[in-house]
Amino acid sequence: MSIKKIPLIIDGKQVQSTTTEWLDVLNPATQEVVAQVPLATPEEVEAAVASAQAAFKSWSKVSLTQRMRIMLKFQELVRQHTAEIAELITLEHGKTLPDAEGEVGRALEAVENACSITRLQLGEMANNAATGVDVYTLNKPLGVGVGITAFNFPVMLPAFMFPPAIACGNTFVLKPSEQDPSSTIRFVELALEAGVPAGVLNVVHGGADAVNALCEHPDVKAVSFIGSTHVGTHVYNHASKYGKRAQAMMGAKNHMVIMPDANKDRAINDLLGSAFGAAGQRCMANPVTVLVGEARSWLPEIAERAKLMKVGPGSQRDADLGPVVSPQAKARIEGLIDTGVAQGANLLVDGRNCVVVGYEQGNFVGPTMFSGVNADMDIYTQEIFGPVLCVLEAETLDEAIEIINANPNGNGTSIFTSSGYNARKFENDIDVGQIGINVPIPVPVAYFSFTGSRASKLGDLGPNGKQVISFWTQTKSVTARWFEPDHQAGSEVHTTISLK
Repeated sequence: MSIKKIPLIIDGKQVQSTTTEWLDVLNPATQEVVAQVPLATPEEVEAAVASAQAAFKSWSKVSLTQRMRIMLKFQELVRQHTAEIAELITLEHGKTLPDAEGEVGRALEAVENACSITRLQLGEMANNAATGVDVYTLNKPLGVGVGITAFNFPVMLPAFMFPPAIACGNTFVLKPSEQDPSSTIRFVELALEAGVPAGVLNVVHGGADAVNALCEHPDVKAVSFIGSTHVGTHVYNHASKYGKRAQAMMGAKNHMVIMPDANKDRAINDLLGSAFGAAGQRCMANPVTVLVGEARSWLPEIAERAKLMKVGPGSQRDADLGPVVSPQAKARIEGLIDTGVAQGANLLVDGRNCVVVGYEQGNFVGPTMFSGVNADMDIYTQEIFGPVLCVLEAETLDEAIEIINANPNGNGTSIFTSSGYNARKFENDIDVGQIGINVPIPVPVAYFSFTGSRASKLGDLGPNGKQVISFWTQTKSVTARWFEPDHQAGSEVHTTISLK
């Protein structure tokens, strides 16, 4: 049986790479090779940027209304193909089908936000800022934009990038993860079907060489990255070095605080879902919980309920979590679990050596839970990116806040409580960019911006909402005054502007 070859998309067409370097794309539940993805040649990367640069000349002048209509058609097509896209996500990423369908839903929110471009890209105007003088702003597209995305959300992360970028009048080159590219390609194909013109949206695949080439290219004006801290720091610094506008949404170590006055059943359910859903492979997962006061007595029940969670292939809808993305990821996760035991943490639930009948070759790690964790342990300081929950304890809310604020990351945090006072104190005193109140994963809806902070983010502006429009546009300020034509009687020529 022939293996599917993942194409590049250049100038509106699928292109088979001429590279000699191909990577296998594996089904994480079986280790079956389901596709091969090319490492694009330097010439192919150059062709993608050249196509985008050429298309910018006309696309940047297309009306806001027409761009909006293409986005409206795009969201309609994505909605119609949700099941197909979700199946591709599950096949190559491993997350459960309900989780994959949820990802497509969050991607749709981002596309729908881009449908508001006729409102979001408006400038401002001051009529008669001075006598007879108007001042106004124009939000103009930048040029060629680049997006580099991680494997954990192969559709949602590209949706955070190219829909707003091209809706603003930019053109785009996307470099998706090579681990699960098929759903990304299908997502882009639907955008082209919706009417995105040739050259406006291109896709290349590759590793560090492709990323560096894109960051260094003189025709690229802005680079957006979402992924690990190590790679994100490199991309941000490298793009900035070459004069690009850059943003990087990176790693995290999110905390969920459970107060003793919380709704116990709901808090435990949401904790387990946010810690172990998608096998813990979310930058907004909750790998740490802080049990406060009497809530510390809930620890045995939390552990017992974690043991009941079902591990299975993502295609089984009743599975609570599927495999992690690769054998290498599994080995790293289990190695950190070993380290946690060696450093003295109490292993309450052990997900190592997890075997699913019929899928013995899968990259499965079961729910894992530690208590007795302190801030010096590797399982706390490192982003494990797997189904591993660390439990810390605190006497008071103030102590819990102090623990969270001492952690360098600031992607998200949440509190479960029935006290408005506690909730308000938490949201005001916590130094984290995204806060959930009785919400375990506080990613805001797409018409609000993603506002991770501190070590989780480089750059002033985040994806989605108004900030994403500011990132993908440059502001021109115009100061204008008009006179009667010189041939009319009484006309005068003034050489200064009165500010009185």
